[in-house]
Amino acid sequence: MYPEIPLCLSILFVVGGLYLVAKSADIFIDSAGTVATALGVNPFVIGMVVIGFGTSAPELCVSALSGLSGHSDVSLGNAYGSCSFNIALILGMAAMIRPITVRKPSMAFIASAVLVLITLFSCLLVGCGNGFSRADGLLELGVFAVLLPLYCWFDQKVVKGEGGKVRGERGKMKGEGLGKVFVWLVVGLAGLVGSSHILVWGAVDMARAMGVSELLIGLTIIAAGTSLPELASAVVSARKGEHEFVLGNIIGSNLFNTLAVVGLSGAISPFKDTSPYILTRDLPTLVLLSLSIAVFGINFRNIRQPGRIGRVKGCIWLVAFAVYLGVMLYQECR
Repeated sequence: MYPEIPLCLSILFVVGGLYLVAKSADIFIDSAGTVATALGVNPFVIGMVVIGFGTSAPELCVSALSGLSGHSDVSLGNAYGSCSFNIALILGMAAMIRPITVRKPSMAFIASAVLVLITLFSCLLVGCGNGFSRADGLLELGVFAVLLPLYCWFDQKVVKGEGGKVRGERGKMKGEGLGKVFVWLVVGLAGLVGSSHILVWGAVDMARAMGVSELLIGLTIIAAGTSLPELASAVVSARKGEHEFVLGNIIGSNLFNTLAVVGLSGAISPFKDTSPYILTRDLPTLVLLSLSIAVFGINFRNIRQPGRIGRVKGCIWLVAFAVYLGVMLYQECR
């Protein structure tokens, strides 16, 4: 689909595309949040849906366009690579900055179990047949449509149980001010789509020029680049001691990436001839990393007491990511 371009231009497209994707996502999420607040949407819904979608919007656009252009390994590598990046590197860095207190270990256990089951479900879909069919994509979207309201309901119930207030306040922005925000909303969405095209074009041509697989580019450069919103918010939250937000952001993003991003990409354009490493290396790694959230977040001395993800555990995540990256480079480049 994409014509060949010089390697230097491919690198420029990748770097520029990543920057534009991040900036477009910022514009889109800020505008969406402003519109939702102005229309009186519940702030909890804004946090779960608008923010959750916003931080995963780069992965969604890049994976969808990659699948549509026939580059399934870039699409799946971006989605699953971002999930591994989120847990091993972002949570690892956040724990190194300031140990993460898990005030509700039961929620960490449930969220970890859900992520493990979803990843195993993805293994089943990818493993049954050569590729990922449109029916598989629609099935994952259906599971996401069921899980999202259930997760919102459960989390909202916990907030109310703790005496928190969950209500929305209708904003004062009306008329011309709201119209301008809608314009920026469209600009941000258009920027996401356009910059994703540039990023995929540069990544595909870079892989071709360097003689490496598209899966490697998707799992490394693109996955890291599209996870920048999660990285930025996690680092800021860790410095402020907002422990729930650090974990919630990563868990919500991985839920969205594994089901909505892969599901929508597969529903738009079924994946064929996917790399065997996705099933034998990348998804099993994601299962173990998802399981580690519960293992690290539970206080085994007293499971009813808050858990603590300290710097040692954060270092283990970082080392695990380095080992995974080393194995990946060895297998893909030999």
